[in-house]
Amino acid sequence: MNNFLKNFINSNTGMLIRIDDIAENMNWELMEKCEVLFDKYNIKPVLGVIPNNQDKELMNYERKENFWDIVRNWNKKGWEISMHGNNHVYDKKTYKKDFFKYGGSSEFFGHDYDTQKNKIDDGLKKFNNENLKIRSFFAPNHTYDLNTFEALKNSGIKNILDGYGILPYKKNGLNFIPQLFYRIIFLPFGIQSTQIHLNYWKYEDYKKFEDFIIQNHDKVISFDQALKKLNNNLIYLSLNFLIKVCLQTLRLKKKLVKQYF
Repeated sequence: MNNFLKNFINSNTGMLIRIDDIAENMNWELMEKCEVLFDKYNIKPVLGVIPNNQDKELMNYERKENFWDIVRNWNKKGWEISMHGNNHVYDKKTYKKDFFKYGGSSEFFGHDYDTQKNKIDDGLKKFNNENLKIRSFFAPNHTYDLNTFEALKNSGIKNILDGYGILPYKKNGLNFIPQLFYRIIFLPFGIQSTQIHLNYWKYEDYKKFEDFIIQNHDKVISFDQALKKLNNNLIYLSLNFLIKVCLQTLRLKKKLVKQYF
């Protein structure tokens, strides 16, 4: 019985490395360090690529002229190239009415279906022109509404790296891989993804991440491994709901909750 429980926990515990805001203009020094680290430990991360970046803040970083060659090379390694919005420009406020109730500004939430579909199609056109097939998505600032999900489905994208839960699950005809915390926190049970903004890192932040990978690389999983753990068992759905209520309550009550979650 103890061996069964141990094996069950081990087979349903893992972390997917998700890096946000990958674009021509970014912190390339730290990205290159991460690439060496991932190759050393055979880690296949999810990279949230902004296909048509117009984010003025990101534009301040170094630009790689051969960016799309680099992305294609990552793709050949088996790294998941995910669509992270279209241009990463926020033009709507959510007032915590977005699907996950994160609040803040959004590139997608609040726009009608046709506008959101056009944004997604515009991003996919860029990827297609660069010979990259996209099957996953996560919106800037975690902000979606039902139009976002419908537009994604009708564009052939059914995998979302966002949401609350202990294991990947299906909802509204889409697959969701939970992303719970702002910091890298490894739970003793469950499948989740990180949220890494290395453009804001200092060297000390990279060193902490490197130490984490060295200690936990055997628990890091790939995107395909995470998808295999999709589970709509009633017990897991109940746990997912409990986690959602707890985290949303914390985020509503604590203005400084991002320091912890």
